[in-house]
Amino acid sequence: MTEPIRVLLIDDHTLFRSGISLLLSKQPDIRVVGEAADGAEGIKQVHALTPDVVLLDLNMPGLSGLEALQLIMQDAPDMAVLMLTVSEDAEDLGAALKNGARGYLLKNIDADFLVGAIRRAHDGEAVIADGMTAKLVQQFRAAGSAPAPGADKVRLTPRECEILSCLARGDSNKVIARKLDVAESTVKIHVQNILKKLGLSSRVQAAVYAVEHGLG
Repeated sequence: MTEPIRVLLIDDHTLFRSGISLLLSKQPDIRVVGEAADGAEGIKQVHALTPDVVLLDLNMPGLSGLEALQLIMQDAPDMAVLMLTVSEDAEDLGAALKNGARGYLLKNIDADFLVGAIRRAHDGEAVIADGMTAKLVQQFRAAGSAPAPGADKVRLTPRECEILSCLARGDSNKVIARKLDVAESTVKIHVQNILKKLGLSSRVQAAVYAVEHGLG
């Protein structure tokens, strides 16, 4: 039997933690192994519990979520940390991803999206809340820079270019599948192929690449 995904919750709102813990307790493949009310205690829990996935609030008193993230990544660079916040600020998103977060989720997402995000992060995927990818792309565009994609001359198929353009708009696989009238599994395969061809590790990087190369 596969071991459940071990999750640690770090958030200063007790009621919110309780709600997330109750939600996740209903999932047979996910187990909440600990909770922390601030960043400093969260760091201690990470060391003591070595969870698979950490749900980390961004704005907390004392040690902030971003500071906690930096410390977690120093000791456990492969840890799957998902920021779970109310902030829709592109700068917060960019800072979180730059410092190693595997995902950035908003607290107004629905329960199914959160559960799916935990599973995807555990599987190594980057998970960004709908609409936030587009904000990140806009931030890079305004700054006039973007992470170097490292594969300028890669030839993508027309369908891959089409999907890459959708990624630049921040579309999820489900939305892309609906737009192109294909199966969601097909979109996922195309995205994986695009990332491999471009030498990128996440759909966020792919979105930025698309904008920088006139595909956005």
